[in-house]
Amino acid sequence: MPRLLRPLTRTVTYTRWLHLLCAAVLAFVCGAIYPGLSTPSLQHWALIYVIPVPLLVLVGLVPGARRAEGLQARLMLFPGGHARVAGDGAEAGVSVAPSVSWRDRGRTAVWLVLRLLLGLSVALVMGQLMAVVLELVGAAAGQPVDTVSPLPLPERGWWCALLIPVVLLTLLYVVEGSGRLITRAALLLLGPSAAERLAALEERTEQLLERNRIARELHDSIGHVLTVAVVQAGAARAAGDPAFTDRALCAIEETGRAALEDLERVLLVLREAEQPVSSRPTLRDADRLLDSARAAGTKVDVVVAGPLETVPGPVSREGYRILQEALTNVLRHCGTVPVRVALTVADGQLSLDVRNDLPPAAGAGTGGAGSGLRGMRERAALLGGRARSGPVGPEWQVHVDLPVV
Repeated sequence: MPRLLRPLTRTVTYTRWLHLLCAAVLAFVCGAIYPGLSTPSLQHWALIYVIPVPLLVLVGLVPGARRAEGLQARLMLFPGGHARVAGDGAEAGVSVAPSVSWRDRGRTAVWLVLRLLLGLSVALVMGQLMAVVLELVGAAAGQPVDTVSPLPLPERGWWCALLIPVVLLTLLYVVEGSGRLITRAALLLLGPSAAERLAALEERTEQLLERNRIARELHDSIGHVLTVAVVQAGAARAAGDPAFTDRALCAIEETGRAALEDLERVLLVLREAEQPVSSRPTLRDADRLLDSARAAGTKVDVVVAGPLETVPGPVSREGYRILQEALTNVLRHCGTVPVRVALTVADGQLSLDVRNDLPPAAGAGTGGAGSGLRGMRERAALLGGRARSGPVGPEWQVHVDLPVV
């Protein structure tokens, strides 16, 4: 299909046409009741353009008018069905919120006036061009030309029919151009205000932070359980001891239940369920992590200094996840090596230190850039703390400092 004709085949071209014609209805109503318009002149039509303007300005000052016009614009000026919810296209640039400032009201009033003027102009041009088409049809049929249109028309003859497609194409291109113009005006005058853009940006940021938090939750919780289960299953198979195998299976079952609880809580957040979500584990539940690591065959020594119960909930919950990820990394990369954990609360700060022996084959590049270590640093940074990890002599160390005041 020729490129010039492609816009004429789009559905949105004709919904924009209808949108403009709807705006012209008010002007034609005013023209119907205005005295002396049986044979209107240019002065009369100028009055018809002006008379509805004060009424439209008053309507534009109503807060709900902006929402109504935004919904119409999304539905009729952009392709697709997205009257209430904007998609990823240009319709996202049209707001459907009521006016909250005088600037919004003023922009809405200007939009209504512009829509009226452009819609009435398109309607008048359409009427003139359709009159030309009817006269050309009559001329092609050999009927005398009754000149209604101010445009000069040829005399009678069959060849007049050849001009009809030209006039119709002219009409359609006028409609298409006017539709593009009113769409750009909608993006300019009905677009979100600065406050709405800021609110949308903050909402988007909150959504991204929530998604990142959920991703870290799943990574830490499910990754820990799977790592512990793999290590325990391998140790049980290598040991060949029924009693050890039984203990390993019990540990796998216990950690699996805990992981299912975490998974259900995260899924409830994703589903935006209205029922309350179970509380996230804190450092006071750290024994569960330590027991699962010990059940996998790892010797874990723990030193706790300071009032751990006074650590605020957000700090304690993030500290639990950091400890979980640290133990998971030990089991995943180093196996069942001894681990030393130190939890210290002092001077308004929670310090978490996890150290483990490095196997000879591990070297210095044991996952220093992995997603788990990156997640630890992100968790610490969000709370105003810091985390570092890396080899310290023959050991691998994860050290985190979090403020508690």
